[in-house]
Amino acid sequence: MSEKKPKILYIVRRLSGGIFTYLVELSNRLVDLYDITIGYATNEETPENIRSHFDKRISLVPIVSFQGKSNLINDASARTELRALAEAEKPDIIHFHGYEAGRLGRKTFADADIPMFYTPHGYLFLSEDHNVLSRSLFRMNEQSCARTNCTTVAVSKGEYAETLAFTDNAVYINNGVNLVEIDHSIKDEVNTEHPLTVFTTGLINPQKNPDLFNEIADAMPDVRFVWIGDGEMRYKLKSRNIEVTGWLEREDALKRAYQADVFILTSLWEGLPLSLLEAMYLKKLCIVNNVIGSRDVIHNGENGYLCNSAASFVNAITHVNDPQTREIVENAQQDVIRYYNLDKMAISYIRLYQKALDQK
Repeated sequence: MSEKKPKILYIVRRLSGGIFTYLVELSNRLVDLYDITIGYATNEETPENIRSHFDKRISLVPIVSFQGKSNLINDASARTELRALAEAEKPDIIHFHGYEAGRLGRKTFADADIPMFYTPHGYLFLSEDHNVLSRSLFRMNEQSCARTNCTTVAVSKGEYAETLAFTDNAVYINNGVNLVEIDHSIKDEVNTEHPLTVFTTGLINPQKNPDLFNEIADAMPDVRFVWIGDGEMRYKLKSRNIEVTGWLEREDALKRAYQADVFILTSLWEGLPLSLLEAMYLKKLCIVNNVIGSRDVIHNGENGYLCNSAASFVNAITHVNDPQTREIVENAQQDVIRYYNLDKMAISYIRLYQKALDQK
């Protein structure tokens, strides 16, 4: 008779974007060792047929009250649902992902006698698109929740440094990408002749700063710009040289990325962006806004470029054909292979979870 596997309960309010990819990759990699359940809510950006993305052994449980906006009534309902889910699943570990799940979950299970973890995936109080009052509220909530018996798992050095302002009960594990999957997706691709193409990937939302992306495209009318994804702020991408692909299947998105030349990330804040790591592995010249998460990975002039304005993005893009670019993209790919691959990330989580179980 096989030994019973420890059970992990992942809780996430918005199963979409980078968190979706992260949870798919991590849980599929860990399912041989752990019994995994994911409590979640979908939104308009969640890929269709999410069941097909996860290993069939992983349980997916919708949390109905996560679908509504955060308010006193919905939050109370969500806490009731979370308690009921935990009672039914009887997890050995609970891991919250994202601000809302972390806020509600850490308060709901503040007295629970099981190991708990929280990953912000980019602190909202760093978001420049929110007003000062909102950012202060986000920070106060993080400070309050950090007092609970829950370990924060940051996804980058920068996020870890921010966490230490709240609590010493923290670690960081770099995000990682599935190199085997990327290689498989592009194995038959041939980079055909095309005009200079600049791309990005992800939700078109305030965090990703589509205004800046549009400003850069406006300044370079002879360059093709592609946004692989969709979102609520699609209307911001007005420049005539921008193509918005809408949501693509993952393999198709990787193929479109492979056919481009330059990756830019205009985000106002990040955790540690998987789209950037994928572009680095594909050996695209990577140019990013100088914010936490992105600047933890990109070292200016060594494996990409850091920018502080639309003009600096434009200037960096013009370097795509410079002799040193070949060395820059090679450095970027090697960094992903060494530090930001899925195998390394999974091993780190196995060690983290096992240590917590052993201590309990």
